[in-house]
Amino acid sequence: MRGMRFASMAAVVVAGVVFAAACASAATVAPAAAGRLAAGGPAAGAVHFSGFSQNSDGPDFTVVLSGAVGDYGPAVTVDPNGRVGPEHKSQMSLRLKKGSFRLHIVRLDKAIAAVTSRWTRTRTCSFHATVMAPTPVVAGSGTGLYKGIKGSLTMTVTIDEVDVKPCPGGTSRFLSQLIFLVGSGTLSF
Repeated sequence: MRGMRFASMAAVVVAGVVFAAACASAATVAPAAAGRLAAGGPAAGAVHFSGFSQNSDGPDFTVVLSGAVGDYGPAVTVDPNGRVGPEHKSQMSLRLKKGSFRLHIVRLDKAIAAVTSRWTRTRTCSFHATVMAPTPVVAGSGTGLYKGIKGSLTMTVTIDEVDVKPCPGGTSRFLSQLIFLVGSGTLSF
């Protein structure tokens, strides 16, 4: 009986030593990395992106990122100077809870323009388009947790729309529209 009590006490002491050693090694993490770890996890890895806009055609989106970036918030299309750009031709600013950064969406916009310019008149005045393009992080755009962020996502955009009749090739006003963005890639910060 007495031997079991000593064995139990020895196990508690060993566990305490292991815990103290783990705490000491965690204290040696660089301050920037420690801040990132405390704010939500790893500073590099695979990221999945989802976003949408409903009945807008404007610059505003709602986005969620999971994986190495676990964050969410609004996103807005902007020009290189940060001014809102409703034409979606330059960048998308992700204004997330833990910081912000921008994605370069020029190639994505060109792919969308190419597809939507070929929309043809349909009996139902409904249209569908899906395009894919790389969307690299804009260098130097990270703030908060994402300061120094680098990498790229491959983004797919799907648009479904029903327009007002008559519908001249997708250029009339829409009755209902959904734009979905889904992407994945690797980011480091």
